[in-house]
Parts: sequence; C-alpha cells; structure tokens
Amino acid sequence: MSTLSGTAATVAGTAGPGSRPEPRPAITEERPRTFCQAFQRIATVEPHAVALRTVGGTHTLTWREYAAEVRAAAAGLSALGVGRGDTVALMMANRVEFYPLEVGAQHLGATSFSVYNTLPADQLAHVLSNARAKVVLCEAQYVERIRQSGAAVEHIVCVDGAPEGTVSVEDLVRGGSPGFDFEAAWRAVRPEDVLTLIYTSGTTGEPKGVEMTHENLLFEVYAVAEVLPVRFGDRTTSFLPSAHIADRVAALYFQETMGTQITVVPDARQIGVALADCRPTIWASVPRVWEKLKAGILASVAAEQDEARRQGLQWALGVAGRKADADLTGAPVPAPLAAEYAQADERVLSALRAKLGLDRLRWAVSGAAPIPKEVLAFFGGLGVPICEVWGMSELSCVATVASPAEHRLGTVGRLLPGMRGKIAADGEFLVRGPLVMKGYRGEPAKTAEAVDEDGWLHTGDVMTVDEDGYLTVVDRKKELIINAAGKNMSPARIENVMKAASPLIGGIATIGDRRPYNTALVVLGEEAAAAYAARRGLVGVSAEMLAADAEIVRLITAGIGEGNAKLSRTEQIKRFRVLPVFWEPGGDELTLTSKLRRKPVALKYAAEIDALYADSPEAGVLEPAAS
Repeated sequence: MSTLSGTAATVAGTAGPGSRPEPRPAITEERPRTFCQAFQRIATVEPHAVALRTVGGTHTLTWREYAAEVRAAAAGLSALGVGRGDTVALMMANRVEFYPLEVGAQHLGATSFSVYNTLPADQLAHVLSNARAKVVLCEAQYVERIRQSGAAVEHIVCVDGAPEGTVSVEDLVRGGSPGFDFEAAWRAVRPEDVLTLIYTSGTTGEPKGVEMTHENLLFEVYAVAEVLPVRFGDRTTSFLPSAHIADRVAALYFQETMGTQITVVPDARQIGVALADCRPTIWASVPRVWEKLKAGILASVAAEQDEARRQGLQWALGVAGRKADADLTGAPVPAPLAAEYAQADERVLSALRAKLGLDRLRWAVSGAAPIPKEVLAFFGGLGVPICEVWGMSELSCVATVASPAEHRLGTVGRLLPGMRGKIAADGEFLVRGPLVMKGYRGEPAKTAEAVDEDGWLHTGDVMTVDEDGYLTVVDRKKELIINAAGKNMSPARIENVMKAASPLIGGIATIGDRRPYNTALVVLGEEAAAAYAARRGLVGVSAEMLAADAEIVRLITAGIGEGNAKLSRTEQIKRFRVLPVFWEPGGDELTLTSKLRRKPVALKYAAEIDALYADSPEAGVLEPAAS
C-alpha cells in the first residue's frame, strides 16, 4: 500500500496477492550469487535440451554443447590476457555465437558489454575508450570501423572470418591453454564484480556507461520472476540489440538463471516470421514493435482477398475492439458482449493468435518507452494481454511490473519486491534498493548527480501513484510543456493519444513550450505507409511524395481530430505538418532505443516549427500546414 508522508508519496515494492500463480522451476537450492554459478547449475538440468537456435532451427546448441563452448571461449580469452576486471566488447547481430563468447567472458570475471552496430567511428571511440575495452568480439564487417575509431583495444576477434590483423574464433579456441583452470576462474568471480555496461543513448550529450554488477542483475531476474514466472524451457526471442538492457535481461540473463530457449533473430524486420516459428511462451518488446504488429494485423485484414474471410476477421476484430473499449474504461464487460467475444475467440481470434505465433504466450511485456494504452487494449482484445513495465538502465532494467491477472491498463504496475520508491514534491520518482546501478563508468560527478547521498536514484520521470501502489508515468521531468499561459502538459501523453488514433503516424513531436497553443511535427510509419501505397496501387513512392498526398493528409487530419476529442482544450493540437522523411533509431530525431530527441528535433526543424506559428489558427480549427 502507498502512504503519503509530507509532500512525498512513499511506495514499497511488493509482488502483491495473486502475482505468484505458480512456482518457478525446480531449482530449490540457495540462489546463485553470480551468473557463472547460475549458468553452471542450469546447464546440467537437461543437457540435451536445445538452449539456442536460429529461426527454422538450422543452427542449434544444446545445453551440453553451450557449456562446452563457454569453457572453450573462456580458455581462449584467458590466453589473450583477459581476466577478472577486464572489459570485453561485443559488436555483432543477434546470433548464436554471441552467447558462448559473452558467457565465456563472464566466467573469467570480465565485464562483457555490447556496442550498437550502428555507431559511427567517433562515437565508437568514446564508448570503447570509456569502457576500457581490452578485446572486441565482432563480425568482420565492423573491423574497419573499430580501427577507424582509434580505440586502444589489444585484440579484435571475428566470429565470421579473420581479416588481416584479427583473430578468428576458431584460432581463439585453439589458442586456449590446456592447463587453464576453468573452475578456479569462474569460482573467483564475486557478486560485486561489474557484469556489464549499458551505454545510455541519451537525448543529449555523450552516452554514459551504466555499471551493473552480478548482484544487481541477479536481483533483477529473480524479482521479476516472482511476478512473471519463468520456467526451464520457456521460449523467447532475441531480436533487440544486445546493447539494449531489455534484450540482455529478457534473453541472456533469464536464460542463464532460468534455462529459457532463445531463438536469435538477426534482422528485427523479420520478427513476424520469427514469432510464428518460435511460438514464444514469454516475450518482451518495445512499444514501436507492438505498434507495428498492430498495423500489420490491420493491413493484412484490409488486404484479405477472400470476401467471407475478410468479413469474418472484421467481425471478430470489431468484437475484440468493443471488449477493448470496455477494458479501457475499466467497466465490466456486458454479458451479451462477453458471449459474442467467446464466439469470436473460438471461431477467429484463436486462429489469428496461432498464425501470429502468439498462442502459447503466458505473459508479454512492453517497456523502454511509453505505449498508447489503446495498443495494449487492442492486443488484450485479441487475447494477448501485455503488461506495461517501467525501468531504466540505471535500475538494471525493469523496476515496476504487475502480473497479467493484476495489470491495470494505463499503469506500469508496482515496484518490484525489495525496492523502495517515493514521489518528490515536484512529482519526480525516486528509487532506492538493490537494482540501483554501481555508477557511471569513470564519471563520479555524474553518478553523484543521479544517486544522492542516501542512495536514492533520481529517475527524471514524473509519476503518480494510487492507493494500491500502482504507478503511472506522466512524462520526463525535463520534457513537460509549459505553454504561454503557464499550463503544464505531457507531450508524451498527447503523442500517444495521436498515434493510437491514426495508424499512419509513425512518429510525432508535440511542440508548445512557451507557445500560445500546441502544434506537431508528424512522420509516417514506414509499414503503414507501404500498406497504404499498396492499396492505392502506388509503386516506388517516397516519403516526400506520401507526405504531400492529399488523402494521407486528410486521414492524418481526421486521426488528430479524433485524438483531440480525447484531450483537454489546452492539450489539443491546432496545427501539424507531415514531414517528408521517415525517422530511424539512431538518427537525428530518435535515440538508438527509439526515444524522441526533443531538443535536436526543435533545432533541426526550427523553420518548420516557426511556420506553424506564423499566424494564429481560428479557435477550435485543426489545420495541416502547407508543405
């Protein structure tokens, strides 16, 4: 329960009644103290079971094979001079070879971390230098960029060949000393050792290297598993970059502790195919992927050529939509609707889930950024309940969650068991407990800014909490809009309402700070734009052509109008402009984790923004700006 103390709301983490519907796997001994100990234990549960696989199963590793490759990788890395406290960087796509190399480095007591493959040489130089990387394990295509960075790494090891001056994985393994004491090496690893670094893709400035220990991340996986149970053999995918803490926790660290089976997906654009192949039992993703899946489902139904089948799908989705509307309001589902939904589920929705590969899911989560609750309700209507979670790299990933049975739409759940939180007078959420990072690598001053003397991490997020401890994210503290009249607003909330109202909107930036009214810059979603072009028989169209298409502008105008109806008068968008570009993660507008870079957007599109305020719109009138 939450209590109010002075000007701050204090929140205690608790799993809550009913959030442990079943025990975790039959690992009843004392919990491991390091991930090395966890891996050595879990690898013996079912040695012949498949631990790692590619889509289609063309390449697999059993737990026995996995453990043998970990031992060989550790011996090879030790021969290169890697030991406890050293840092090993990995730069590669999601592939089976990543796992034995990463876990092998862990068994030496090294800090192993991943680099975003899209980083240019200058940013790569900062990351590798700040991390003090001794060895880089990479794909051959990245060797030249690593060299161009000028980072003082001692060895480059390639997983797919051996360009001049590098070491192949085969040579790495052959170079391992027969006398290497593997057991002594991994048993020397300590809970306080830094397990990994996550470089924040912050909206401004150089990324900071978040140091997380074995202790931090073991607490994370076991605390999450108290709320969202994980079993040996649970299936999931690895498709987000391994430099993203969400992929490391949901794939790598859950696997090492709980024994999950991972299907690696090297191209995130193939996630739809991968889901149908893997049929995950647990799955975590980011909002943009859920939004794309929703857009893909709707586009597929609209494009169905068989009239009877299309009508059946539209009927079932309509029923699911009405149920979703009821879920959004929190009202009980009327008995007639419940009966019709049961029919729709039996006849259509269950088959749709199976086609998508989502029919075996026990739980799914969305995190890393806010997601429109309408998207959550849409999937809930399909029979795929998604729990929205909240966290940050500085908190070892997930810090709040609720079980599917207890999830409340629009909230991010409650603090994990063993964590403490409080809401300061200005609304900022502060957190203390075992998930708080060790610090920012090499930056004690910035660490002290983030974590105060009493151990409270200042998250920068404004939140509210209800009487049951459920938290709702308002927005980033520094991103709240204060308009010319002094009204405080959350741009993220406005943007989520608009994205939910119009599937064509792939990205949107709300403008309004110190302005008389709100406007928006809009970009199309590539998938939705492609589906629109296909329906219209348009071939080879560009973002520029689509942004000027009168029908697209009309549809977006209608969507924003629908969104405005759900907002207060002050929050409403009065003018917008469809930009003739697509926004990509890692570009000027989005971070590598798809968060909006508001200040760079404001600078880059200053002329377009000024044009939106060139003269005042008529009261109550929504106007698209001329291109």
